[in-house]
Amino acid sequence: MTRIQRAAERYPGGDPAAGIETRHALSFGPHYDPDNLRFGALLACNEERLAPGAGFDEHPHSHTEIVTWVVEGELTHHDTAGHTTVVRPGDLQRLSAADGVRHVERNDAGVPLVFVQMWLAPLSPGGEPSYEVVRGVGDTYDLPAAGSVLHVRRLPAGARTALPEADLAYVHVVRGTVRVGDEALDPGDAARLTGTDAPGLVATTDAEVLIWAMPDPRRALG
Repeated sequence: MTRIQRAAERYPGGDPAAGIETRHALSFGPHYDPDNLRFGALLACNEERLAPGAGFDEHPHSHTEIVTWVVEGELTHHDTAGHTTVVRPGDLQRLSAADGVRHVERNDAGVPLVFVQMWLAPLSPGGEPSYEVVRGVGDTYDLPAAGSVLHVRRLPAGARTALPEADLAYVHVVRGTVRVGDEALDPGDAARLTGTDAPGLVATTDAEVLIWAMPDPRRALG
């Protein structure tokens, strides 16, 4: 089964007056949707746009795996575990909030910042917070704490690729256009695929796509 969510169907958020524009793919904050609470381990997939000088002041997280992918600009991160970093396009940032951590995210550069931030549920709550930045991440990033793998596909126009074998796959188009089965996807569009007979993916222009391969949590309950 394939469910398509268009970029225009995301829930608007952020604080545009403060230079923060957010688009939520899943139920978030005041945008409560009981039919869209999560997909597999994925709790949130937010597209964030921060104007120069804008950002999120110190705020808490707990029991969440937070993965951030910078599309344009530079993201300055600081957390209460003592990490201060600048994350750039091609880098992947992971913050395991565990029992609790607070952090700040800002655009301290002079150009607009665009990033995708994804929250995943850990298999086991608690523990000590941890953090890493992978510079120039490759084709895959394993997130065993959430039992999930992120596949990064950078595709020239006309390229075809199989989707990873998994109970669930979440496809997010970062840039360019692709086709999943018979569905054409533009930047910001997403496809949620359930089952092992997932269609392949074709780049109709040069494209960059993020794909989460995840187990179905309902299997563990069965």
